[in-house]
Amino acid sequence: MLLELRGISKSFGGLRVLDGVDLAVEAGAVHALIGPNGSGKTTLLNCVSGILTADTGHMFLRDTRIDGLRPHRRTALGLGRTFQNIRLFAGMSVLDNVLVGRHCRTRAGLVRAWMRVPFRSLGEERESRVRARALLALVGLAARAHEQAEGLPLADQRRLEIARALAGEPALLLLDEPAAGMNATEKQGMNRLIRDIVATGCTVVLVEHDIGLVMDVSSRVTVLNFGQTIAHGTPAEVQRDPLVIEAYLGQEA
Repeated sequence: MLLELRGISKSFGGLRVLDGVDLAVEAGAVHALIGPNGSGKTTLLNCVSGILTADTGHMFLRDTRIDGLRPHRRTALGLGRTFQNIRLFAGMSVLDNVLVGRHCRTRAGLVRAWMRVPFRSLGEERESRVRARALLALVGLAARAHEQAEGLPLADQRRLEIARALAGEPALLLLDEPAAGMNATEKQGMNRLIRDIVATGCTVVLVEHDIGLVMDVSSRVTVLNFGQTIAHGTPAEVQRDPLVIEAYLGQEA
């Protein structure tokens, strides 16, 4: 397994948000996490990426235990993520945003990337720019490389955040509601982009409320409700599960 979670629990005060969650993600998969609002999906991503510390349980990325590691160490081991609330460097260009995402794979480091100080190696700088432009092409933003990130439409800002996350060369990419706020055409484009990302060899864990997108693009689905796993399987299996229908799919959107 590329990612394995064992007994992950997390409480905020007296509220238990995650309650002994187990999860196994195979390499090459699009593994979706779905469930009602407040079921613990984003909290689980925050625990995996190190933004939050789980109260109990263990996490393994490619057989390396990562619980207890700081977020930048998890990134160096091959973990990338995007956020439900977009967190771009608004005043920087589209290209520079992606270059910042390269810091964990360069000797120049984040400070030099942020301050635009020339890299110690011209070869390294050239390689980073080539990689960044290739990622912008992948997400459909090659023509907007020199525009300010804050001027992009919402759908393009989400694509840029994905490109920045991919710049760190993750083996596992956590996507937190990447299609939020998109229209039907833009969601179709996100569907294709997720498939293209997996085709490069990157595994995806997807949190998404658009069930049509989830069921179309995912190979495995795990359903959370009140911080507990209530179902796991293929999209077809999950759609037929009575507990899932009662807790989630049967509700009106």
